[in-house]
Amino acid sequence: MAKATQFQLVWFKKDLRVKDHAPLVEAASRGPVLPLWLEEPEWLAAEDFDLRHRRFAVECLQELDGDLRELGLGLLAMRGRALDCLEALHRQTGFTHLWSHEETGNGWTYQRDLAVAAWCSKRGVVWNEFAQTGVIRRLDTRDGWSARWLQRMKRSVLTEPDRVEAAPFPQALHCEDALQCVNESHPLLQRGGRRESMDTLKGFFYERGADYTKAMSSPLTAYDACSRLSPYLSWGVLSMREVWQATQWRRAEIRELQADKKPVDRRWLQAIKSFDARLRWHCHFMQKLEDEPAIEYESLQRSSDQLQRRDPDWNDPDFRAWREGRTGYPMVDACMRALEATGWLNFRMRAMVMSFASHHLWLHWRKPGLHLARMFTDYEPGIHWPQVQMQSGTTGINTVRVYSPIKQLKDQDPHGEFVREWVPELRDVPDSYVAQPETMPEMEQGFSNCIIGKDYPAPIVDHPSAYRRAHEQIRSLRRQEPSRLEASKIQQQHGSRKKGQRSWR
Repeated sequence: MAKATQFQLVWFKKDLRVKDHAPLVEAASRGPVLPLWLEEPEWLAAEDFDLRHRRFAVECLQELDGDLRELGLGLLAMRGRALDCLEALHRQTGFTHLWSHEETGNGWTYQRDLAVAAWCSKRGVVWNEFAQTGVIRRLDTRDGWSARWLQRMKRSVLTEPDRVEAAPFPQALHCEDALQCVNESHPLLQRGGRRESMDTLKGFFYERGADYTKAMSSPLTAYDACSRLSPYLSWGVLSMREVWQATQWRRAEIRELQADKKPVDRRWLQAIKSFDARLRWHCHFMQKLEDEPAIEYESLQRSSDQLQRRDPDWNDPDFRAWREGRTGYPMVDACMRALEATGWLNFRMRAMVMSFASHHLWLHWRKPGLHLARMFTDYEPGIHWPQVQMQSGTTGINTVRVYSPIKQLKDQDPHGEFVREWVPELRDVPDSYVAQPETMPEMEQGFSNCIIGKDYPAPIVDHPSAYRRAHEQIRSLRRQEPSRLEASKIQQQHGSRKKGQRSWR
């Protein structure tokens, strides 16, 4: 057994890197280190889990294992409940110090961490947790949050040690297959790993991102023009501080090129400014779940439950049509099919498909939110659930947006290129009908090889009627005094403090 006072157990969660990793650096300065990854059954059985999440994580873990070996370590992979694994390790090694980053996860991780804290206290194990994003644990007030976020981002990025003393590796507890990918049939999903993340970052800052501000809204251009860093941030392959500091460095480089009269695309500075703002939004939304974990399950504005939306079962015809991309609204259907194949949608399209489920189909936000969580490779609970509620009109403080799928297609895909790629039934439909194929005369349907109701469904809901119903019911609710008082409290706890931003009123 290793000497208990020297044994340092570093628990990797969603921080799959060695650079800018405070728990690893601090543990390495105090004694022999054993890095740990747990494949927990609660994760694999969770409602919001999909095998694409595991595939991405394992790709990251395989590369992390290699990076740790270069430091003289190796990654101990265990499968089982956190308490069972920690107890087994404690019996075998007698470790007294556990190191990890804080995690703003979903409900099961929150309960797991509470249980681990109690276990550590009972066993006399010191658990050292470090912040890794701009999320502030036990935050008293949102006042001054942005300044504190910026202060964290400006701290120096930590460099990994050249060499770390390794603690004894308990081979009997290691699960080789916990680091093995499963076969899956989605070749368009983003790949995991530190090297992929660095290539993606570089490609965005030097090749793809110049038109970011303008191109982020259309699914035609967003796949290339957006940063595509979200899954790497979600799994901690890159730290938020690394990305923010790289953003500032790129901004300074562009300004220096301009000052030297060297050729540089004039769009770059605005692109960098827009991207920089979204890094703050990333942590702003995560802070909401940190402060109020219940919003994964309950409406942020409890009075919005008066709207009495349908809570669909998984075989509900409308829910299935939305999930499978068969609503009769081409832009919605293309997005849902593209999401299943690629694991990603740009922000505007994410908002549209969630709004459609909530406002057009009048479904409760929870099950559509779960489906989207499973499909997103970059699923981040702290961003996902506040966004789901915002697009469903249940926050009480955000503008209610009922997106028109017809208008979104005309604005963002005017020639139907994106739609035809993902809804091949509409491949021969003329541009003038692609937004509303159900308006084609019968003869035109025959010419286009698209018979409505046979080859492609008619709209399952009438947009004008759904639009009016959603706005009338939500506005009626928000005019009620109890609802207004509740919204005021929500704004005080969760609202942005950015100067000049319009309040919920």
